[in-house]
Amino acid sequence: MVHAAETSLQKLLEGTKQYQVPLYQRTYQWGTDQLRRLWEDVAALAEDRGERGTGITHFIGSLVLAPSPALGPTGVQGFLVVDGQQRLMTLTLLLCAIRDHRTATETQRHFDRINEKYLINKWEDGAPSKLMPTQADRHSYLACVHATGQAGGADAVGAAYRFFRARLLERDDPDDPLNIQSVEEAVISGLSVVAVTAQHGDNAHRIFESLNNTGLRLTQGDLLRNYLFMRLPTRGDHVYRTLWLPLQELLSSDDLELLFWLDLVQRDETAKQGDTYALQQARLDRFDGEAAIEREIARFAQLGRLLAAILDPTLETHTGVRRGLHRLNAWGTTTVYPILLHLLERRARGAAHDAQVVTALSWLESYLVRRVVSGKATNNLNRILLRAVPEIAERDPVDAALRTYLSTGRKFWANDAEIRQAARTVSYYWSGRVAQKALILRWLEESLGSKEPVTFKGLTLEHVLPQTPTPAWQTMLAEGLDDGEDIDSVYQSLLHIIGNITLTGYNPKLSNSPFETKRHELEHSALLMNQEIALNERWGRNEILARADTLAERIIDLWPGPDPSAIEELHDPAWSALLQVLAEIPAGRWTTYGDVAAVIGSHPVAIGTMLGSRPAPNPQRVLQSGGTVSPNFRWVDPDRTDDPHDVLAAEGVQFDTTGKASSQQRISAENLALLTDHVMNGDGEETPHPCGIAEGCSSSA
Repeated sequence: MVHAAETSLQKLLEGTKQYQVPLYQRTYQWGTDQLRRLWEDVAALAEDRGERGTGITHFIGSLVLAPSPALGPTGVQGFLVVDGQQRLMTLTLLLCAIRDHRTATETQRHFDRINEKYLINKWEDGAPSKLMPTQADRHSYLACVHATGQAGGADAVGAAYRFFRARLLERDDPDDPLNIQSVEEAVISGLSVVAVTAQHGDNAHRIFESLNNTGLRLTQGDLLRNYLFMRLPTRGDHVYRTLWLPLQELLSSDDLELLFWLDLVQRDETAKQGDTYALQQARLDRFDGEAAIEREIARFAQLGRLLAAILDPTLETHTGVRRGLHRLNAWGTTTVYPILLHLLERRARGAAHDAQVVTALSWLESYLVRRVVSGKATNNLNRILLRAVPEIAERDPVDAALRTYLSTGRKFWANDAEIRQAARTVSYYWSGRVAQKALILRWLEESLGSKEPVTFKGLTLEHVLPQTPTPAWQTMLAEGLDDGEDIDSVYQSLLHIIGNITLTGYNPKLSNSPFETKRHELEHSALLMNQEIALNERWGRNEILARADTLAERIIDLWPGPDPSAIEELHDPAWSALLQVLAEIPAGRWTTYGDVAAVIGSHPVAIGTMLGSRPAPNPQRVLQSGGTVSPNFRWVDPDRTDDPHDVLAAEGVQFDTTGKASSQQRISAENLALLTDHVMNGDGEETPHPCGIAEGCSSSA
């Protein structure tokens, strides 16, 4: 049975009582905004009561209480503060500030009076305070209650006390001896709260949970802490002090929630982060007794230390593991966290050693890098990495198990031949996130072993052959063409591949400048890769492809690929990508063979060959660079004889008298890439951390 009644702070605090904040409650959180609003309410209430009478009250919310199941101080009636501890704690800190202000400016009697009535149970052993916060806040709070030298420290509790002392000093009027008294009376008897009190036998945890079941007021980590300590009626204080508080100080609230989710996906990769509390509670419901719950909290504490090293690799003691964690941290995605936690946890229990973890981290890095280079940056990445842990959990050694898992099936870990081909054909500029592409180039640069330190801050991706070619660039590119080759198609096939992309801090300055100008700037760059580009007297197809080949070999050397003996199937990623692109082209729009080739990492001729040999959606919407239907266009279906020109016109494409489609309806390679989600930001990976390359990583040319 729950009893609710409107009351005042005076009635709540007078008498021999103690309000205990349960261990599962969050620490004191109120900041300046909440404190200012409360103070303004109190000040306005004091004014109203002075003008209209002391019967004026102001409602400030509810307080949910439950009888304390633990033994408190002898003779003291104990209550658990199920909800409303932030408000109650703030009001008692305000009383501490009023007490100390009136003691300093009026008489000593105010100290004893306010203390004995509202802050401490003076006549009980040890004079226990009427409010007992969680352990994390207790020292700072009791310093304010007992007016020690530590009162008003740097934490949130101390800040609240100092805020009210400052406001009282501002308000104190020497010509009005009653103005601070009016504030005290407004706080004590003018503020109205509804006290909701449960009865003995009621489940305080369930009450607390129901008050926060929207998930808005408390994080899932808060709710799980509540549940765990509800299960520790006699061991809670010890477990909180020795295990939970150190964990809470090590990880933020968001990181704690992440920890509890990562623990779930070690066993079930389908667990959603939004269901963390419900799934953990269902799992923990099967544990009997306080000892079992204590062991679980101890396990969480150990996992928390491992997660802390993942989030901040400087906490890792082994040099090789620390380097691997740092590089994966710089990659900037949480999708790797389940695997990282599994690796560190296996090492912690002796099921893996440092060298195996280092090797496993290098395989994981290679997998991520090669996916970007091959144009498969995010294809099913979340699902693949979440499934990794259950797949490798029972296999030894862990590094070999991880490599085998990533090498089999459609995991898109490009082999050496695919890397060599991708370097020449895949649009590196459109593959994956800008920060990750920049990071790969940074790592390639660092592998060259420059004798001088290089600052990568502020460097961005730059096209050497520019995205807006001038006549001078077109002339240079035309010099290397074979008879019958189309300059636009060749340009599109080269523009975005890795051989034409570098890092520079002179992006706006270089833009579409002639190669002679760019060459001069690149020659004086601190980056050895740019100095290598500057060794060329011209920058056409041969030079771009030669650099692509060189970078491919460096990538193969730095990031060894999948296990050849474990590869189960070959696939044609270009065909799959082509189908996706064609399916996304809307009616009334068209694109070119060169545009499609640039996006999926192929060649215009190869695109035409594929469209002429296999059924595909909307093949008529792919035209020649001038906007005309290719004279070699044929429907794959031999029974189909309609004119593709007529089909396009019926779809809304406009043609001029020469048979050229309107350029206004063309979808360029850039827009085609955005349309088909071959975009710089990937397909839904989480990125809570910066890229580790430079502030404001961007991609422009």
